[in-house]
Amino acid sequence: MKLDRNFPATSNGGEREVEVEEEEQGFKTIEVASVTDNPHNRHRQLDHINNCCGGGDLSSESPAPSPVVDELSFIPPLNFAMVDNGIFRSGFPDSANFSFVETLGLRSIICLCPEPYPEANTEFLKANGIRLFQFGIEGYKVRSAFPSAGIIHLCVAKNADVKNHPLLIHCKRGKHRTGCVVGCLRKLQKWCLSSIFDEYQRFAAAKARVSDQRFMELFDVSTLKHIPLSFSCSRR
Repeated sequence: MKLDRNFPATSNGGEREVEVEEEEQGFKTIEVASVTDNPHNRHRQLDHINNCCGGGDLSSESPAPSPVVDELSFIPPLNFAMVDNGIFRSGFPDSANFSFVETLGLRSIICLCPEPYPEANTEFLKANGIRLFQFGIEGYKVRSAFPSAGIIHLCVAKNADVKNHPLLIHCKRGKHRTGCVVGCLRKLQKWCLSSIFDEYQRFAAAKARVSDQRFMELFDVSTLKHIPLSFSCSRR
């Protein structure tokens, strides 16, 4: 709170705290404090605050502004969504998303991109005790060039293991690679293909690839049936 020492003192000689507007880091902040008022000085106070705030009619009383919550501090990554209990999906999170990601209380992140993980993201993981599993899958447009299905089996197994939850799985934009892994996970949950494809297309939209859907259709989950499932939708 700032004390305005140019404003006349109170009747008892004390200093007044008033509403002051200032520029800070490219945006305006308004500091507000209650004032022990003398009715005879009300008009002088209003005139002074008016001058500090750059003009405007303050002759009529108005309620003090409510505190503003900076909702922009909590920005989810691109294509963020909840897959099931303890599992989330998204595009690549950047520094603007860290505050939001921190609220998820993650234990693990699965990255499907082959590039080295950015230093800022690595520091964020260390600071929050989050384990990184990185599966280098190139963003091929022809899914026949997808790496060995063994990689996807391992990735799905990491998703299914409750010891890794809460978990975020992401690729670059959260569409194709992430969509394929989530689709394979849905097969393990015994989803029908039409529901799997509907979910995939909801995120891929106009970029949906027939080759991705063909890959999910042919994916064999028989080697993963030993994994105990904790997913809500698998309890039927």
